Amino acid sequence: MSLDDYILGHIDPEPEYLHRLWRATNLHLNYPRMASGHLQGCLLRMLVHMICPQTVLEIGTFTGYSALCMASALDSGATLHTIEINDEQEDFTRPWLENSPWADKIRFYIGDALELINSTSLNSTFFDLVFIDADKRHYVDYYRAVLPQVRPGGFIIADNTLWDGHVVDDIKLTAANGKDAQTLGIMAFNDLVASDSSVERVILPLRDGLTLIRKLTD
Repeated sequence: MSLDDYILGHIDPEPEYLHRLWRATNLHLNYPRMASGHLQGCLLRMLVHMICPQTVLEIGTFTGYSALCMASALDSGATLHTIEINDEQEDFTRPWLENSPWADKIRFYIGDALELINSTSLNSTFFDLVFIDADKRHYVDYYRAVLPQVRPGGFIIADNTLWDGHVVDDIKLTAANGKDAQTLGIMAFNDLVASDSSVERVILPLRDGLTLIRKLTD
């Protein structure tokens, strides 16, 4: 038995609806590893229970697995806004969100997250929790865009911040000629967050790296 199997055997079982979504993701989509999966989904659900946010923003929906995990833990009246830039993903994802037991808590948007945050009603929304799991090249841009809209004491969670270990790969570290822009984007994000005196942060070596960031109160 692997350590991963042992862990999965000692946490809450995957809800049946999410299990069907996971199977459909692996059967029908390229790059199914982009979905959060059961272990990370359990952590996201637990964090939402602990934080008790009223307003959540997710940047990067993909199949909706992480959105559904977080929505399943929201209190009555709370809302999760989730943004997906790939319009070809909508036909797969929207039915899974709208037919879920938590559909009334989810608002699904197709478009560029930076544009939507700056030009829609989201611009005037304050968030208790933001989950960033989108184009790694723009993590710095996402962070700078959402941090002013996170309430003091609120949280940002960023996925893939260890990027398969490439953040400490010497070959990747010398890619300053523009190659491997996603690794460079993650590294720039990690450096920015580490130097930001307005937040406290911790990186969890879960899956591909998960950074928890808390905005300090005034």
